[in-house]
Amino acid sequence: MINYRRLENTIENIVEESSANISVSFYDLDQGEGFSINGDKRVPSASMIKLLILLKALDECDKGKINLEDTINLDDHDKVDGSGILKELSNNHKFSIRELLTLMIIVSDNTATNILIDLLGMEEINKIGNDLGLEKTSLERKMMDSNAREKGLDNFTSSNEILKLLKMIYDKDFVSEDFSDLALDILLRQKERQRLQRYLPEDLKIASKSGDLDNLENDGGIFFTENKNYILVVLVNQAKSNVLAKEIIGEISLKIYKEIGE
Repeated sequence: MINYRRLENTIENIVEESSANISVSFYDLDQGEGFSINGDKRVPSASMIKLLILLKALDECDKGKINLEDTINLDDHDKVDGSGILKELSNNHKFSIRELLTLMIIVSDNTATNILIDLLGMEEINKIGNDLGLEKTSLERKMMDSNAREKGLDNFTSSNEILKLLKMIYDKDFVSEDFSDLALDILLRQKERQRLQRYLPEDLKIASKSGDLDNLENDGGIFFTENKNYILVVLVNQAKSNVLAKEIIGEISLKIYKEIGE
């Protein structure tokens, strides 16, 4: 029998002993038990905001307003720095919405993300967040928009709300089963494995999305283990370094895996 209170205390000790700001949200999908530490704290989302964009796009597809196979031309003005590969390609390539969504998630492609924001509309993306009852999650700027950041605009979320989005995908209760399965399939193909999966078996299935900024590392995922399925979200900011932040996420993930999934 899993002692969730003891597990929470173990994670709480890690949080309290760290000089970084840490939010943790955990949910056992089989038992319906969980806990959060600083779970409602609003923090910079970095690329985790792309989860909300993914769900908005799939909702539009589910309603027949757009089609996954619709294509969009890549132009020079679309390209931005940071994560991704589209910035390295020549102009006039055509990409389907399915491909843009995949790139946005599995390699966190910023150019693909901005194209999708233009397609869906920033206001409409935020509206779906409001409709879902998200109070801490908001998209205020495009990726790599330094001018917006200088004006104080940023993208925000909380660990509890990221957990809520991931649980909706797992439960298949937001978009239809086919589109929920697609979201899960894309998240399972995530290429960044240096946070939640840092100290875990390489073959462990985790459907996840991460994000990073200077001294900030975020990761959240649905874990499929032999014993249990669970969701874990860890957001770390104001860390002494990005490497240290990744190690904190990895340590918390390992503690929970040893208790729950091993």
